[in-house]
Amino acid sequence: MIKTGDKAPSFNLPNDKKEMVSLESLKGKTVVLAFYPAAFTGVCTKEMCAFTDSLTELNAVNASVLGVSVDGPFTNAAFAEKNRIGFPLLSDYLREVTRAYGVALDDFAGLVGYTASKRAVFVIDGAGVVRYDWVGPNPGVEPDYDAVKQAVKALG
Repeated sequence: MIKTGDKAPSFNLPNDKKEMVSLESLKGKTVVLAFYPAAFTGVCTKEMCAFTDSLTELNAVNASVLGVSVDGPFTNAAFAEKNRIGFPLLSDYLREVTRAYGVALDDFAGLVGYTASKRAVFVIDGAGVVRYDWVGPNPGVEPDYDAVKQAVKALG
């Protein structure tokens, strides 16, 4: 699993508009990379809406928020539209980034062979180094949003 102080694995994933987004394209900015298990589920909706509510505060210190799930871009687009998510939702449908960050949740919801992303947050500095990491003990636990904001502000 990726930890604070590690170089963040690079990625190039489609957003909810099927446009490719890479970590390299955000060089120089702080990135809040929020993995979530599944669109349209209660805790995931609450988490993505909480990050949307914090966008003004995070953007003010040169931070970008990205959500990542294994859902397809079409599902993420519908999820973003329904919940007015104010940042890109990236589709890791091949699960490569989820595995690279060490947050694969195998046999999700008792579905043998189905791998989702654990609920996890990584704050990555402008040089691509992880400065904060949190992985939920189970999908029902939300991150400490104040701790994430504090980690971002410490970099800004």
